[in-house]
Order: sequence, then C-alpha cells, then structure tokens
Amino acid sequence: MDVDAQPTMEETILVGDDLMMGPPSPLIPPEIASHVLEGVDLCDGILRNLFLCLQINDIEPFCQDEIALYRQCADKRDKELRQRLQDSERKLGLSMPLDEAKERAAQLESEVTSLERRLILATGTEGMEGFRQRWSLHGRLTDTKRRLESLNQGIENRKKDEPVGGSTAKRWSFW
Repeated sequence: MDVDAQPTMEETILVGDDLMMGPPSPLIPPEIASHVLEGVDLCDGILRNLFLCLQINDIEPFCQDEIALYRQCADKRDKELRQRLQDSERKLGLSMPLDEAKERAAQLESEVTSLERRLILATGTEGMEGFRQRWSLHGRLTDTKRRLESLNQGIENRKKDEPVGGSTAKRWSFW
C-alpha cells in the first residue's frame, strides 16, 4: 500500500442535529399505542449510552459511535412504527362499526387541517427554531395523512365486502 495515498473522502463528524435527518419519530395515538409499540426496540439503551457519553465527554465528536448507532436504531424503529400505525388504522377501518370509523376519519381530517395551518404559520419563524417547528410539523402532517389514507382504505375495503344493509337493492335489466 502506498504510504502517500490520501483518503478520497473527508471524514464526517456527526453532531446532535444530524439526528434530525429525515422525518421526526411518529406520534403514537394512546388508543392504539400498546398494540403498535409491542415488541418494538425503542432504542432506549442506545440513547442512554449516548447521553452518558455526552455527559462524560461534553462534546459530540467523542461520541460518534453512539450517535451513529442511535440514528440507525431510530431510523429502523420509526420505519417499523409507521408501518404498524398504517396497518392498525387499516384494520380499524375494516373492523370498527362504520359510524365510528367515519367519525375517526373526520377527526384525522380535522387534525390534518390543523397541522397544515400550523405549518403555514411556522413559515414565519426564522432560524433554527423555525426549522425545528417546520420539520416537526411536516413529519406529523405526513404521518397523519398516511394514517388517514390507511383508515379510508380499510373503510373502502369493508364496503366492498359488506352487503347493502337495510334495503333490498333491485337490479334493473333491459332484457
């Protein structure tokens, strides 16, 4: 190996703000939290190690392994939680009484509208605080829209499988 060879890439130093890459962790509604969180690695041990490292060393460059491990674990956890949230909403749409499912859809639509308005207002906040607000709101908005879509898919799939209730539907024929 050539002793004079230079590395082709610069080494990247991770900092706490690097944990804000991608969407924020999803918020889990309390009514489905036990089902969604069951068996998921919440990364609490890795986070504890990261905080301990930061407490001991006082600066982030000495905690590169801990930051990288936590980011990797959190990305995996968040992906799994998002999928479970969507699956749970779809199942609710299929199994809840139809009136309750429609009411839940209306609540989620209202939450989407509220988050959209808050995101518009956050565009007026400058600097890092504005970025953090927009980042958080955008992630919550995206997750809520996906949950609503999944709930509506469940409701639609249920409608296809259910017979028309109450009235007897007549088929008109011209033959």
